[in-house]
This record gives sequence, structure tokens and C-alpha cells, in this order.
Amino acid sequence: MSILRICAAQVNPIVGDFEGNFKIINNAVNIASGYGCDIIVFPELTLTGYPPEDLLLKPSFLQTNLKYIEKLRELSECLIVICGSVRESNGIFNSAFVFSDKKVITFYDKQNLPGYSVFDEESYFQKGNSNKILDIDGCLVGLSICEDICYAEEPAKIQSVPGGAELIINIAASPYYIGKPAEREKMLHARAVDSRACMLYVNLTGGQDELVFDGNSMLFDAGGTLLARCRPFEEDLLIYDLDLEEVKSLRLKDPGYKMQRPELLNAWEDYNIEVIKIPINRKISCSDIAGPPKSSGKKLAGNAESLDYKELIACEEDEILKALVLGTRDYFHKNGFNKAVLGLSGGVDSAICAVIASLAIGSENVTGVLMPSPFSSKSSIDDSLDLAANLKISHVEIPVSEIYDAYLKTLNKIFSSDDINLTKENIQARIRGNILMAMSNEFGWLVLSTGNKSETSVGYCTLYGDMAGGLSPIKDIYKTKVYKLCEFINKKFNDIIPENTLTKVPSAELKPGQTDQDSLPPYDLLDRIIKSYIEDDMDYDYIRDVLGFPEEIVKKVIRLIDMNEYKRRQSSPGIKITQRAFGKDRRFPITNKFRN
Repeated sequence: MSILRICAAQVNPIVGDFEGNFKIINNAVNIASGYGCDIIVFPELTLTGYPPEDLLLKPSFLQTNLKYIEKLRELSECLIVICGSVRESNGIFNSAFVFSDKKVITFYDKQNLPGYSVFDEESYFQKGNSNKILDIDGCLVGLSICEDICYAEEPAKIQSVPGGAELIINIAASPYYIGKPAEREKMLHARAVDSRACMLYVNLTGGQDELVFDGNSMLFDAGGTLLARCRPFEEDLLIYDLDLEEVKSLRLKDPGYKMQRPELLNAWEDYNIEVIKIPINRKISCSDIAGPPKSSGKKLAGNAESLDYKELIACEEDEILKALVLGTRDYFHKNGFNKAVLGLSGGVDSAICAVIASLAIGSENVTGVLMPSPFSSKSSIDDSLDLAANLKISHVEIPVSEIYDAYLKTLNKIFSSDDINLTKENIQARIRGNILMAMSNEFGWLVLSTGNKSETSVGYCTLYGDMAGGLSPIKDIYKTKVYKLCEFINKKFNDIIPENTLTKVPSAELKPGQTDQDSLPPYDLLDRIIKSYIEDDMDYDYIRDVLGFPEEIVKKVIRLIDMNEYKRRQSSPGIKITQRAFGKDRRFPITNKFRN
């Protein structure tokens, strides 16, 4: 047999939901069986969800995992099932299980365990040390897991050259950041060319706490040509008839491949390659679901209308918006929340958060709260009302002036000044935070915090005030990018964000005549300094001398970033969009005397 009918199941599991994840797997297997697939492939740790983190330290979690692995065996009567889960054997392994004929045929243990960025797999898992090749009726198929494919020499190249694998399957849980899908596609193309093998990459999709998995599962031929892909940022099943005879023909014409590859039997022994024969024996019980006849290069299922990612995603802002909406939607649904509440200030941050929430869970499930103070402008109130009307979200107006006056009346007994200082500005923000949290308690709604990365970086936010919330959708979005996203949203959705919101000078409106630039540099400059310091790890001298930013501004921004770690530790989780987000991505001590 040279044509394999393969199914890539791009699914959205929930960490720890073994029963729910099993149902997702079962449903996909049933669909693939109906198409007569020979093999179905699920992403990394589909059964447990990714990342399980300290759940792996719980014996009951591992026992439940083992119970459901036994249940997965029963799904492999009519086709081969490859599914990611954890394996316990003198340690815990991140593994790809291979099921066939209601048996666990073999498993592959992940060899390259990431310990950078949001990853801490080295803390939980043992490294695998052997390569596995499946001999499926003469078709040689290699296995790898996520990070394994990132290295040019192993294990993919060992499995294919000299191992002989004609198809390399990589199951992954690869989280999104800006530009990651394009980077990944380029890397997979290179691996296919280097390995002279077809490459099937199957990634998770969905949101998990701060992480978003963009999917973008792909199939390449041995020349590096993209044959098929799943749609980004959604669940999808890709079914394809893959002719591996074309790989053999390509290799026969390639003197480089023949020179690198000794006899297979010797290579398998020299490179610690285990070959497992798996016949495709369709039982009588499976004969009524043979599916349509096989045809080389035919796609039978998959929702991507184009192979070109640029035709699926219009621009960077489109990609980011899809990630934010998916991450927000799954944070709500996977944690049992149905409705959102957020403050509407008339500014861009609350506007874009209202848009994201409406797209994620439906405008009928979003409530905006206007909380004008003595310093709120009429235009801000009007902009908030216009936004609510455009989005068709419910809104309520709760003025804070009387509450603010009551605070001042009580506190003036101990305050020494009647001036509107930072203390009194923060009181207003905390009153608003209390109102939103009270509504959350009363109605069970999730409060959205509307702070952006620029503000969070330098502490231009109020602890227990505007930082209050259960999720901060734009926590990893710079202010300059917020404006670009709003412009994209208005082009796509017919100016739903009021024009005045985008053109007026940003202001917290906590005292008369206030603007953000009273306390901060212009956002265009601020964001470039923040990115250099946080994401690129550049020091003061480099930012000042090489990048040429003003000395005093650089000093001020770095000082503000360093001194506000304590605030960021207490902020609500936010969706990771950049390569270096606050939280698991960037771990700095609060008590820290080092300054550069």
C-alpha cells in the first residue's frame, strides 16, 4: 500500500477534562472512520490538555489518565489512532500513543523538552531516548512531538535519513505569538526538504489561561510543497490521501539521499530506531465504512479555503484579533462564565475590550458600565453610549461622584491637603473597581480589566482599581497596537468604534485637564523603549546609545518598569500575543536591587 488516508484532528481540549477530551477524540475518530481513514492523528497531550503543570504531581491525575488510555484502545478497531498523553514509567513522559486493533501498539516519548518562555516541561517530564518508525503495510512513518521538529538533525532527520521514514508525523501544542504561524510554516518546509520526507504537523487550537493555540496544522510533501492545511484559530479535521510512492521516486533521483542512507537494517540498529509493524486489517465490522475510493493527492475534508496563509488571515491585526477573541471565548466557556461586565470610559482600551467580548461570547452577554466622575467629559460619556449602541450591548450608568465625596469627607479628617493628588485619583479608580466587582458578585459575571501592555509595564494603573478583573484581554497589547487594531476593526465592522474615541487625546480623566502624556512619554516612543527592554532584553546603555532614545526618558521608563513588578504580580491573567508577555514568560523578583 502506498496511499495512506490520513486524518489530522485539530482539536480544542480542556486541561484535566478527561471525559470531555475523550468525547472530542471519539467524535473525531467516528468521522475519520466514516471516511475510511487508515490513521487519525491528534495533537500533543490531547487527552490531558496542555499544559497540565502541577496536575502531573497528583497521583489521582495520573491514575485517571491511565484509565482513559485504556478507553482509547477501544477506538482503534477500524483505524490507527495516534494521540498525545502522559506516560508513567520510572518518571513521567510526554508521549504519543499508537493504538491499533484495540491495543496499545507502541509509544514515542518526546526527546526535546523546552524550558524557556512559557514552557517548563523539563521540570515535569523525563526525556525520551529512542526513535520509533511505524511500518504500516510497507509505509514507513516516523513520530515526533512539537519541540522535536525544531532541531534540524534529530529526531526527524534520523528517522528519515538514514531511518527511511517516508512520512514524519509531529504532534504539537505550540502556542501563538505574533508572526509564529509564518515562522512555523517556514521551519516545517525546511524540515520536509532536509528529511526528504512528507511532513504532517498536527497542532492544538483553543485558549488555555494566558495561552492561545492557533492550530494551523499542515501537510507537506517531501519536496517541501504545502499540500493541505487546517483553518487557523478553530477546530478542523483534515483528511487527505497521501501517496508515499512519490517519496520513493524523489529519493531515487536524489544522489545526496542515497549517499547519506546506509542499508535500513544497519541504520535502525546504529541509530536506536525501533520499527513496529502495524498491518491495516479492516475487520468485517469496519467494512461498511470504507469511505470513497482512494485517490492520490485528494483532500476529502478540511475547512481551509486556501493553502496561502495570507489569504486566510488578512493582516497582522486580523491574526491578533482572532487570537484575542479565541482566547477570551475559551477563558469564559472553559471556566464556566457566560457573561462579561466592563467599565466603559469612552477610551480606546475599553472600546476594544467591549468589541473582543462581543465577538467572543455575543453582544447579548456583555454589559458596559459608565461610571462618570466630576472630571469625566461629556464627550467620553457620549462615546461610551455610542459604542454600546453600535455593539448592541446593554449598559448602565452609575455616577461615582457621591461615593467619591463620601470617601473624601471621611478621609479628609486625616488628609492634610485638599489638592487632587494621586491618592484621590486612585480612590476614583478603586470606587469603579468596587462597583464592577459588586456586579460580578451579584450576577456571576466576569469582570474584564481593560489595561494594555504599555500601562501595565510602567505601572500606569491602579491596584484594586482599574486592574480589578478576572481577565485582561489586551494585557499583552501595546497602546500603539491598540489603535491599529481599532482601525482594523472599524474597517471590518463598519466603524463600530466612535471616531472621536480614536482621535481624542488619551486621558484617565481623574483630575481636570489630565492627559496620559502628563505622566508618560508619547506612546510611540514609550512602546519602543518598553519592547527593547522587556522583549529584547536590551540594557540602558544600548537603548540610549545604539537605539538613540533620549537619556532621561529611557531612565524614567526603565525605573518605572523595574519598580512596578509588584503590581504586575497582582494583575489578572491576560492573553499572550507577543514573544515576551508578562507572567510565565517573564519572571522577575519583586524584591530586587539590581539596576542597569
